[in-house]
Amino acid sequence: MKYPTEHAEQVTFIAEFERRFPGIRIFAIPNGGYRSKVTAANLKAEGVKKGVPDLFVPEWNLWIEMKRIKGGSVSAEQKDWIAYLESVGHNVIIGKGWRNAMDQIEDLRK
Repeated sequence: MKYPTEHAEQVTFIAEFERRFPGIRIFAIPNGGYRSKVTAANLKAEGVKKGVPDLFVPEWNLWIEMKRIKGGSVSAEQKDWIAYLESVGHNVIIGKGWRNAMDQIEDLRK
């Protein structure tokens, strides 16, 4: 069985999030993807940090790291950011696919 890419999972998640929670703002942190060396250096100089979670919901103080249903793993840099964010009072979830991320959000909101 072929599983959707992390990109596809995140696109589906965003659409479902915006459908379920109209008016709640969510935005992506564009840390991943291929970039030229010049672009990568420019972004690093501007403050882009490796390992920061993919999405943020300011109203809920919630960071979301998206992964594929199968095959995605959390890097050392991501683990470090997650530990830091939780230590300063933020909520962080790691969604293994869009449904898992949505289930975790529903659990947090109970």
